[in-house]
Amino acid sequence: MPSAVAHGYRHLHFFIYYIMLFTNRLYPILLGALLMLCACGGDDDSYSGGGDSPTPSTEDIKFNITQEAISAPSNGGTYGNITVSTTGSSLSAKSDNQDWITVSMTKQSVRVGVLTIMVAPNTGESRQGTVSIISGSASKKIIITQEAAPVEEKDPKEMTEQSVYVPAGYTMVWNDEFNTGDVPGSGWWYETGRGSNGWGNNEEQYYVSASSGSNVGFCKDGYMNIVCRKNGSRIESIRMNTTDAWQYGYFEARLKLPAGKGTWPAFWMMPKNFTTWPGDGEIDIMEEVGYDANRILSTIHCNKYNNSGTSIESGSKYVSTSQTEYHIYALEWTSGYMTFFVDGQKILTYNNDGTGWNAWPFDAPFYIKLNLAWGGNWGGAHGTDESFLPATYKIDYVRVYQKK
Repeated sequence: MPSAVAHGYRHLHFFIYYIMLFTNRLYPILLGALLMLCACGGDDDSYSGGGDSPTPSTEDIKFNITQEAISAPSNGGTYGNITVSTTGSSLSAKSDNQDWITVSMTKQSVRVGVLTIMVAPNTGESRQGTVSIISGSASKKIIITQEAAPVEEKDPKEMTEQSVYVPAGYTMVWNDEFNTGDVPGSGWWYETGRGSNGWGNNEEQYYVSASSGSNVGFCKDGYMNIVCRKNGSRIESIRMNTTDAWQYGYFEARLKLPAGKGTWPAFWMMPKNFTTWPGDGEIDIMEEVGYDANRILSTIHCNKYNNSGTSIESGSKYVSTSQTEYHIYALEWTSGYMTFFVDGQKILTYNNDGTGWNAWPFDAPFYIKLNLAWGGNWGGAHGTDESFLPATYKIDYVRVYQKK
């Protein structure tokens, strides 16, 4: 029998043999793995370094947008709560048409944000623009289309005729159809400047006079245009008043109101021989503020009733097309009552209760006022949005009737 030593050498021989055999077979595999590792170990921009996951390529970045298209009316609007997200490592947004589209984003995280898109009023043809959502070198568009500005009708012939709402027994004694020249005639005068404390209401506009070539107050195609617009850092508008005044009568104007948060158009009357307010009275035939669009208010002011919010002194009516169509606003004023209308529908009747001047200072001549304010205690109660400027208040006519 072999000795123990010989037996041990034989086992060692077989051990070395199998190691060599195994190494030779494994060598190509180990070598291939090593080469692949070397190939992947160089500089590579798809990695963010430090062992982080690789940044997706442009083709790999995905977007999720809750509203990918906006169809805006000609008077513009604000579109908020649009959520956007990306699988990329960054997120931003920009307007591609900054002259009429603005965009802001509130970031929820690196990859998620909420957009607010504001579309300015359109004064021309229909148009299309975009907002770009950007992540790295990838982007996606939100498509925005806006309808054309309505083609302004020429002052139709029937609008120079008496409206069907004039009560029986009244005859026209004064009117302006705004059909002559590019500015109103001598029947009007203008208040200018900022007034006291923003005309008593902290209004922001600076009033100017209408003049030939003006883009703030002008007549065109049979309409008077009161335009509230930015002039440098100053917002300008018009506050116009009749030179004549009347005691009692039926007062009527055909108007189209401006759109936009901050606008405050009015058709109203003040006493010719004014000494104190509200004691001498104020008659607001039509008022509306842009943040409560199409809500028409008619109100009186006197010592007994002055902004106390009662239905005795103020009434309202919703007119859904007040900013897109013309409507007829009117007051019938007698010694016993004042009734306010829109298109012949009653908004408010205020009666003379017979208690005297504190409740009824309305036995004196009053003149007519037309103006477009911006902001202020009421018009700016919910802020203002200058993307709606310029805003235009259009007057087709103003007419005064009295009984013979």
